[in-house]
Amino acid sequence: MEEINLLAEKLCAEHKLSVSEYEFLIKNRTNYVTEFLRQKAVDIRKSIYGNSVYIRGLIEFTNRCKNDCYYCGLRKSNLNCDRYRLEEKQIVACTDEGYELGYRTFVLQGGEDPFFSDEVLCSIIRKIKQNHPDCAVTLSVGERSEESYRALFEAGADRYLLRHETADELHYSKLHPEGMSFKNRMNCLSVLRKTGFAVGAGFMVGSPFQTEKELSEDLKFIETFQPEMCGIGPFIPHRETPFAREKSGSAELTCFLLSVIRIIKPNILLPATTALATLIPDGRERGILSGANVVMPNLSPLAVRKKYELYNNKVCTGEESARCRVCADKRMQSIGYQIVVDRGDMKSF
Repeated sequence: MEEINLLAEKLCAEHKLSVSEYEFLIKNRTNYVTEFLRQKAVDIRKSIYGNSVYIRGLIEFTNRCKNDCYYCGLRKSNLNCDRYRLEEKQIVACTDEGYELGYRTFVLQGGEDPFFSDEVLCSIIRKIKQNHPDCAVTLSVGERSEESYRALFEAGADRYLLRHETADELHYSKLHPEGMSFKNRMNCLSVLRKTGFAVGAGFMVGSPFQTEKELSEDLKFIETFQPEMCGIGPFIPHRETPFAREKSGSAELTCFLLSVIRIIKPNILLPATTALATLIPDGRERGILSGANVVMPNLSPLAVRKKYELYNNKVCTGEESARCRVCADKRMQSIGYQIVVDRGDMKSF
């Protein structure tokens, strides 16, 4: 008992541990250590961001994908997926509506859809920036070439989210088909950093074949790569994937890891994810109370929300954008936090 307590104190003092120490911390966490780290994470977050929670307007603009990842409902082998693509004018209209609702960051997320070439995406980015120059544009569109990343950055994109999914190469190979490369995924993250983006990484909690060892490697990767953003959420199976019968990840462990990540990198932008809210009704609140400081309500057109199904039973697919914003405000106020109208850039400390 004393060893795990000392390890938790060491993490808080040094903001880093060895891989074996992270593994021991996860395996042997107690209620006391979980609460101790949770409170430390909240104190750290409040010292930098106060009670402010940043919102990102999420626009899921295509559910077409060339990849066949074993965990994802958008995988190309899912013949029961009702595919769609939003047109530029629809995407821009979502940002116009979002701006009126107080959003100052827009996240354009989609599968790896070849239709959205650099030319098409750059046109969309420029239009959004032209209409709303005080806003940030975040992209989450997967692996692309260095030239592509540079073009998107030069068009005005500010941030890029590319979850690494797992920092263990063997584990990566168990989650993805041949042709998808762990080395390429990691190289893309490095190229994004070199290009000038604020970079977001992230991983699933409780994905198939994952043990405490793989999770400890994920934490070490976050510690060493130092992303500006980190998105983690529990694995939730999708009925049309090879992992359809696998168990969901743990909300409790996800919240514990949110606290640890906040302590590792005190000023990181850390979302309370939709997956966490899907697994438990108060998932967003529990994420914020564990050290997160970002929520991402959906700005996608109602007609397509149910079609962007990464996993089973995704929440918030039937609410209008204005209602999503009001709901987010009320949920955060209920736990003593306040959503702010702000780009929500990472602060120094």
